[in-house]
Amino acid sequence: MNSLNQQHKLQDLESTPIDEINLSNPAIFQQGVWGDYFARVRKERPVHYIKDSPFGPFWSITKFDDIVFVDSNHKLFSSEPNIMIGDRESELQAESFIAMDQPKHDVQRKAVQGVVAPKNLAAFESLIRERTQAVLDSLPTDEPFDWVEKVSKELTTLMLATLFGFPLEERSKLTFWSDIATASEALTGKTGVDPEYRLQCLYDCAKRFTQLWHETKDKEASFNLISMLQSSPDTKDMVDDPATYLGNILLLIVGGNDTTRNSMTGGVLALNQFPEQFEKLKAKPELITSMVSEIIRWQTPLAHMRRVALEDVELGGRTIKKGDKVVMWYISGNRDGDSIENPDQFIVDRANPRKHIAFGFGIHRCMGNRLAEMQLRILWEEILARFSEVKVLAEPERVESNFVHGYESMMVQLKSK
Repeated sequence: MNSLNQQHKLQDLESTPIDEINLSNPAIFQQGVWGDYFARVRKERPVHYIKDSPFGPFWSITKFDDIVFVDSNHKLFSSEPNIMIGDRESELQAESFIAMDQPKHDVQRKAVQGVVAPKNLAAFESLIRERTQAVLDSLPTDEPFDWVEKVSKELTTLMLATLFGFPLEERSKLTFWSDIATASEALTGKTGVDPEYRLQCLYDCAKRFTQLWHETKDKEASFNLISMLQSSPDTKDMVDDPATYLGNILLLIVGGNDTTRNSMTGGVLALNQFPEQFEKLKAKPELITSMVSEIIRWQTPLAHMRRVALEDVELGGRTIKKGDKVVMWYISGNRDGDSIENPDQFIVDRANPRKHIAFGFGIHRCMGNRLAEMQLRILWEEILARFSEVKVLAEPERVESNFVHGYESMMVQLKSK
């Protein structure tokens, strides 16, 4: 098995044999060069097997239609025991419904999916707009600041706190726990985080949410995720199963944080890389809705999901054996030119903007997709109302991860209308 030091060294794309190309190397994402690696694999070996990687042997599914096939066939491909490419540390076997097969998956998902039902999203809209306006009005103009810190993190963390009924004054903990949940060499290749420290942080998360459960248990039912878990007959005792409770809390935190937060940043970056599209948007603000879908496709905030083959499967002329690890690279499928026209271009008026796989397919399709879209739509409506320019001043600092495709920081400067 390759060492992690070897993993974090970029392979020479031209000279490395195709079977040795390691798409799990977090360096290709952190350095923003992932597109070239996936383009070669899609062309030469779209159903790709690597025998020797820091995460063990695995198959990479890189084409749009093949990913849809795998994601839609939960009877052929299992989500258990984990959705990230690496294996969890034995000390923390947290379980969540996204990494469960039927029938357990639907039972637990059903308990909380009402929080993003259409009528409830409508009720959220005024609150999201009010907060977005307040955050944007607090920003400096004509001087540099970090968009990730001041806008993306702040807006998503406020929303997370509301969804959980979590104290607003403690909301920064939610962002921290979201980041620490995926900050593992074993899971995603993230370096520099001590495993024991990470585990302690996650135990702290479990302790705080257990406390929150008991604080709200006897109160009148509220419209938040904790209250919904308590109200469902199937999950009303989940707090007594710490692994499952923590696993689902972390799933909902990461799902509610990473998709929206990194798309909020990615959209600004995309419009800087394609300035003619920003001019088009300013001339026709009604394009915001279609642009939101384009942002999510172009960014693809979660790069992959993992499955395990439940039987031998033929795909792309290759045989995936029962028990093999299978990684669906959403980030690659969303740049597949056979399914999406001009996939590397950011186009605000794309003809079919919803044709993307960033939210997944099948029973595990992202539960909060419409909430994420609403938050992004409102953000851009309010940006266009205030600013003529959101200028990116330097290349952003990207997350070191093969799972979270996101940003640590991005310095920008605003110009008022």
